Amino acid sequence: MRLNDAPRFVKWLADQQVNKFTTRRPISLKEEKKWIRSLSGKKDEIHFAIDTGDGIHIGSIGLEIQKRDRKADFDILIGDKDYWDKGYGTDAATAILDYGFKKLKLHRIFLRVFKFNKRAIKVYKRLGFKYEGMGREAVLSGGKFYDLVYMGILHREWRRGKLKRSR
Repeated sequence: MRLNDAPRFVKWLADQQVNKFTTRRPISLKEEKKWIRSLSGKKDEIHFAIDTGDGIHIGSIGLEIQKRDRKADFDILIGDKDYWDKGYGTDAATAILDYGFKKLKLHRIFLRVFKFNKRAIKVYKRLGFKYEGMGREAVLSGGKFYDLVYMGILHREWRRGKLKRSR
């Protein structure tokens, strides 16, 4: 991710249609640039911009790594609504799962997703994530509490899924 990506994130997170699917809140340009700058010094977080084949920046994906337990917290945002439901999120998630399990030698990757985000849950299940539980009324947004679904995938489940898909 680069500093010149920051204005797009500010725009996306200010958009109610986009923001309702993330636990992040609207942010100022100054705050977003500060966060992007902070990434270069972190060894326990990796974040990548998601670009189309034409080089259009449409979102981001990342892992917050807990080395001791060989696990990582997964996050993704397709902020440009013109690219929703076109497979970019699935492709990016597949790539970062491969990176996490192959390169980083992780044992487990996990995530939290709003219960109402059926589209994302469907994709995560297709990628091999399993339901692990629910945080009831875990996030307060717009004066209302929302449930979070907890999902995870283990290295052996990812490997099994890769074998099935390659046949």
